[in-house]
Amino acid sequence: MTPEPLDAAREPAAPPAARPAAAAAGAEPPGFSAPLWRAIAVFRAASLGYAVFLMAQHLELLARPWAAWAVLAAMAAWTAATALLYARPRRRTRGLLAADLAVAFGCLAATAVAVQPDYLRMAPPLTTTWFAGAVLAVAVMGGRRLALGAALAHGVVDIAVRTVLGLTVTAAVPRGVVLLLLAGYSVGYLANYASAAERRLAEAVELEARTRERERLGRSIHDSVLQVLAMVQRRGAEAGGEAAELGRLAGEQEARLRALIGGRHGPAAAPGAHAGPGGTAAPPGVPAAAGTPAADLSALLDAHAGARVTVSAPATEVAIAPQAAREIDAAVREALSNVERHCPPSTRVWLLVEDEGETVTVTVRDDGPGIGPDRLAEAAAEGRMGLGQSIRGRIADLGGTTVITTAPGQGTEIEMRVPR
Repeated sequence: MTPEPLDAAREPAAPPAARPAAAAAGAEPPGFSAPLWRAIAVFRAASLGYAVFLMAQHLELLARPWAAWAVLAAMAAWTAATALLYARPRRRTRGLLAADLAVAFGCLAATAVAVQPDYLRMAPPLTTTWFAGAVLAVAVMGGRRLALGAALAHGVVDIAVRTVLGLTVTAAVPRGVVLLLLAGYSVGYLANYASAAERRLAEAVELEARTRERERLGRSIHDSVLQVLAMVQRRGAEAGGEAAELGRLAGEQEARLRALIGGRHGPAAAPGAHAGPGGTAAPPGVPAAAGTPAADLSALLDAHAGARVTVSAPATEVAIAPQAAREIDAAVREALSNVERHCPPSTRVWLLVEDEGETVTVTVRDDGPGIGPDRLAEAAAEGRMGLGQSIRGRIADLGGTTVITTAPGQGTEIEMRVPR
């Protein structure tokens, strides 16, 4: 597994407002990694102090005191260097990580030259717990697997040092390896999920900023364009004739613009929009990518909003299987087409989407003239299959039910209930 720099592979980008200031100062934006690297630097420094204390306790067991002091000096210099280098995201490279491991293993191996055999009977190698700083750095930058490999390699080198000095391997060696394995795995696991949480937080902050900007633009548009379009719609309806058609178009554009600034997905479609090939709808704004686990039915049906059609859907996503979403949308299009064909131009339509957990209910209600008690049977006898096949048939194929409530002069309500 090839390690990657934490700032490039794991850390989320800084918000646009904070990025220039951080770059100008050469410092890291606030986040998860900065305090983590500071904690590792403190750990190295504390471990270095512990190594000095142990060596001072066993000076008489040093074979070459100058070599031991040289090892501690190298550890001290590298502790200071890593504290500065790892603090800068741009310097956290694979080369730095390789150098960190090389220094750690070199200091560990130098124990064989600096001490007498009795030293390792009384104390751990010269690096003691300082070696774990490199393993923690590997866990953060390279992940858990690379950290486990570094911990196992520490055990191999430790055994080699003891073999060179003619010592037998005691229980202290596997205990040290196990502790390194646990530390590396735990820190790597934590770094992975904490970085993912930080990315999600950054995305949420960016989404909030976009939402605020859309709301600001929406207020401005509402005070100007939307009011003008609404006035054109009212005056055109009052004037009649060609002005009424102009008013209708203005009303549709007003609905489209309201859907846009309200954060809905996809452009509005006219009630009589046609379905795609094979009878299933292919509305704009909703990709039909293969392998998509779920579709947002709320966003899909919101595309039907217009001057005559009012859509009421949950603010949150209504997730449903893509095929079921397409079939429901096709049934809704057929219901809206019936209104377009059989109702007066002034008929209003309300499209309601309800997420009930185990089921999803879509209701199409209009204030048109309604349907006579025998008209549905007559339409089926005449070969008109709109309600029977395009609506009821599609919903039945999904395991759902369709309830049609109508009466002359009281409009029509089609309720489609589909299991999740």
